[in-house]
Amino acid sequence: QVQLVESGGGLVQAGGSLRLSCAASGNIFSIPAMAWYRQAPGKQRELVAAITSGGSTNYGDSVKERFTMSRDNAKNTVYLQMNSLKPEDTGVYSCKADAICTDWRRRDYWGQGTQVTVST
Repeated sequence: QVQLVESGGGLVQAGGSLRLSCAASGNIFSIPAMAWYRQAPGKQRELVAAITSGGSTNYGDSVKERFTMSRDNAKNTVYLQMNSLKPEDTGVYSCKADAICTDWRRRDYWGQGTQVTVST
């Protein structure tokens, strides 16, 4: 079992910045990949950013050149630095871990989500 806890969400003005964190804990052997997703009311959940344990990243088209994902493998923690925020970035941001537990079972785990609201 793996637990994910997100933090760092809140209210920010357009053009501002936020940094989200997601810390994984539990019976972890390794986490090959982690990702951030977001969902706004009335919209489909979309991939924001993903990162492998080796540091390879990919981003959704709408956040490229504005958001940066990073990780600290020793802490099983990932971060999402969000700059130049726009109102359309508003939504619930959720962390997902592709994790291998100590019993060798590989599964996806989700955090509870953190609200990001960008005002004009």
